Amino acid sequence: MLLLSSCNNDKKSTHDVKVLINDSLSSKETANPYATHDQSPMDMSYYPSDYPVLKMNGTDTGALIARVIYSRPQKKGRNIFGNTEKSLRQYGKEWRLGANEATEIEFFKPVIIGGKKIDKGRYIIYCIPYPDKWTIILNSNLYTWGLHMDRTKDIFKTDILVSTQSPALEDFTMVFMPAPYGTDLLMSWDNVKAILPISYPK
Repeated sequence: MLLLSSCNNDKKSTHDVKVLINDSLSSKETANPYATHDQSPMDMSYYPSDYPVLKMNGTDTGALIARVIYSRPQKKGRNIFGNTEKSLRQYGKEWRLGANEATEIEFFKPVIIGGKKIDKGRYIIYCIPYPDKWTIILNSNLYTWGLHMDRTKDIFKTDILVSTQSPALEDFTMVFMPAPYGTDLLMSWDNVKAILPISYPK
């Protein structure tokens, strides 16, 4: 925006002339023909947090334990969890824990979840939400779009408690948090959050 004002030497003009010029930068930019706009951008969470940066800087103090790759849908005023047809994530129905491609979790060493040893490796992680719990499932059917899971490839299942939070979270988020036994994978959206405890030998 350009502002021009008239003046008469040291005396104030009885009227100022204001000329507004629209910003033309956007019209000068050339659109990228290869880029697409994803309403649910892909994200990645590590434990330890920010591990690649720490390793690059030489400040990492421990081995990489886990990584999750997922896409982050937004609430956009919608009812997320519930029992009605308008609920985006209906209770009792499988959910990929995100959007777009199936969400993947990778363990870089053996871990313990729900009292069971999970081998080092990469898995699909999805859940079945209920009002009072989420059933978390690991599956070996990698590289799938959406949640076209093969139940014969389910390798692990456990229930975790859910709780409410306020204010509501606009973007679905998965993040690892430190815990005395290892780490918690926090999964949160709208006014609901669930925590998956993950332990491993120190």
